[in-house]
Amino acid sequence: MDIQTPEWVKHAVFYQIFPDRFARSPRTRHPRGIVFKPWGSSPREQGFQGGDLHGVVDKLDYLQELGVTALYLNPIFASAANHRYHTFDYFQVDPLLGGSAALRELLDEAHRRGMRVVLDGVFNHASRGFWPFHHILENGPDSPYLDWFIIHGWPLRPYSSDAGNPPNYEAWWNLPALPKLNTNNPGVRDYIFEVARYWLEFGIDGWRLDVPFEIDDDAFWQAFRQVVKGVNPEAYICGEVWWDARRWLQGDQFDAVMNYLFMDAALSFFGRHSLRADYRREHLALKPLDAAAFGEAVEKMLGLYHWQVNLVQLNLLDSHDTARALWILNNDTAALKLCVLFQMTMPGAPCIYYGDEVGLSAGDDPDCREAFPWHAPERWNRDLLAFYRQATALRHAHPVLRTGLFEPLAATGGVYAFARRLDSQTAVVVFNADPSPARVRLDVPEPAGGPWTQVWPAGGAAAFRREGPALAVEVPGQGAVILVG
Repeated sequence: MDIQTPEWVKHAVFYQIFPDRFARSPRTRHPRGIVFKPWGSSPREQGFQGGDLHGVVDKLDYLQELGVTALYLNPIFASAANHRYHTFDYFQVDPLLGGSAALRELLDEAHRRGMRVVLDGVFNHASRGFWPFHHILENGPDSPYLDWFIIHGWPLRPYSSDAGNPPNYEAWWNLPALPKLNTNNPGVRDYIFEVARYWLEFGIDGWRLDVPFEIDDDAFWQAFRQVVKGVNPEAYICGEVWWDARRWLQGDQFDAVMNYLFMDAALSFFGRHSLRADYRREHLALKPLDAAAFGEAVEKMLGLYHWQVNLVQLNLLDSHDTARALWILNNDTAALKLCVLFQMTMPGAPCIYYGDEVGLSAGDDPDCREAFPWHAPERWNRDLLAFYRQATALRHAHPVLRTGLFEPLAATGGVYAFARRLDSQTAVVVFNADPSPARVRLDVPEPAGGPWTQVWPAGGAAAFRREGPALAVEVPGQGAVILVG
């Protein structure tokens, strides 16, 4: 099977931004009378706090210092919701975010720094304010756009629906604010494909696809891929699929998916002593794992897909749709650090959810969507931020950790070890998820590229030695040792 995936993604470190809550810039001009909620207001207040795309531009230095090379933005098109999954104009960046001119500046500044920008594509459903749906609301059965949606009766109930009286048209999760698009209509398909083409030609570097499994039509996504790759063969297509995604990852639809299987495994092993027993999120399978079960989960995950797919999977620990990783780990920062280091040493593109690096900790949506605490630097966990920077720098410094082949070496108790191999270079990565120090013997030959160098922790006493044919490694409690040779 000949599968091609974007080369740049294999070397990227992503940062996910929820635009309304990341950064507000004084450079964004709004009409007089616009009033935002105070920055840092409770995320349970479903209003707008005024984050914008100029604010993202203003923080690019910070993101570069963090080691970020790619941005994934939650939806930015005109919408009446702070999360902007209720799109009413796919060809206009929301004016509250600074409009299309702000996106132009962000793309230009990001690209000047060698950074990529991926947008969120919400193509399964739109909003009540989407112009074809509004046309139907005004004209009823006489609207020529009737077949753009799936309507079951009249008059429509866009504002008077409830659980006992659901909307009389197809809507995502029966939410009347989110009418489902009829993607069987060729005009709707043409419209979506034109949206995809337009923003790629504008300069974005790819699409993250919201709930693409709701459009249950392989031919649709095959055609979507042809449009995207026709504009830019290196554009990234990443679908939101929470489970086994082989159907979409055969080389003719998506390049990758948001790797929630990675999240499940990492949090369950590295947080095996601290995982919140009460956290149960739909689609996630979180439970304490020992190293043997973790190793099985990792090998199963990597075995699902072609190697070229594994190299571009979006490896995340949390997102806008889950509780924050640190909260799930019961605020065990040592466990989070191991999860992050695992991200940075595994095949696939690591993705940092905004604010995780300074210690934000909160439960499910909407709590996980709070404002970045630029206004409260005393809340920042500076030690954790330094760790993130060191971990991303490690990944950038060693190509073997990005594209090297993967080989499991040991999985027992709380110790998990693997090797990455690229040309003549080998990296050995050893984790200990338990609080007590551990010693492990690994059957690893001397590297062809030269003697072993301990790159993590750097600058300390050597934690390894050769014992006959084996490599003996001493790993501190909730710690890791990484060797490159």
